[in-house]
Amino acid sequence: MDTQELLRRVRRIEIKTRALTNDIFAGEYHSAFKGHGMSFAEVREYQPGDDVRDIDWNVTARTARPHVKVYEEERELTVVLLVDVSRSLVFGTQQRTLRELVAELAATIAFSAIQNNDKIGVIFFSDRIEKFIPPKKGRRHILYIIRELLEFRPESERTDIRVGVEYLVRALRKRCISFLISDFVDKGDFSHELNIAARKHDVVALRLYDRRMAVLPDVGLMKITDAETGHEQYVDTSSKRVRDAHRAWWQRESERLREVFSRSGVDTADIATDGDYVTALRRLFAERSH
Repeated sequence: MDTQELLRRVRRIEIKTRALTNDIFAGEYHSAFKGHGMSFAEVREYQPGDDVRDIDWNVTARTARPHVKVYEEERELTVVLLVDVSRSLVFGTQQRTLRELVAELAATIAFSAIQNNDKIGVIFFSDRIEKFIPPKKGRRHILYIIRELLEFRPESERTDIRVGVEYLVRALRKRCISFLISDFVDKGDFSHELNIAARKHDVVALRLYDRRMAVLPDVGLMKITDAETGHEQYVDTSSKRVRDAHRAWWQRESERLREVFSRSGVDTADIATDGDYVTALRRLFAERSH
């Protein structure tokens, strides 16, 4: 991709995702992700219904009228996108590839974060840590992140979610909100590492998929290539038995992941390449707000 085309794509994503965060997500994101506590804001005169435990006795004595301390939520948060950049994310048969969906999704979350004055950072991982962009604020920082999401080329093509999750725990000392964005096509077991991360941070898992990963089409003999290993094999999709077996495997894998997330206390959403990620995020935010 040449520089001009990259800049055009970055600009298109910025326009689309900023509009979403302006019109839809500003309040919902704020409600879904709380601050870390309360800090003193001001003193005002007591009003009926105020908690007597909040009375400021020094000001009350000085003015001869009861005054209370007013607190506000300590709002500033740190958001970290933990992004799978392995080879399997180039797959896509519908409106966009998984990689393009990652860029839009991440940009939407990033613009929501800075609208609320939160910092945003990114960890790119495959079966190793590919790149860490420390959390910062500002539009220029987000545009840099979007460019990297579109252009970054990992050294490795394989996936090891444990590596990314372990690095999150080591690299971020203070509690953060982390969006783990992946197709979760990983033969390893990352549940132990996810448990540890979820105790330290607020982890949200966004599972991306293409519908052809869930349901094989009936198109006869099809060559399937493993993007991460390069292994190729032919599958007879005209066979109902083959299609049913694939669908059963997908359902088992989906259920296994749901159990892993549930045991770790990790909120999750599934998002298809041809699906409406806006609806999926709104549903997730709404569930967290209750």
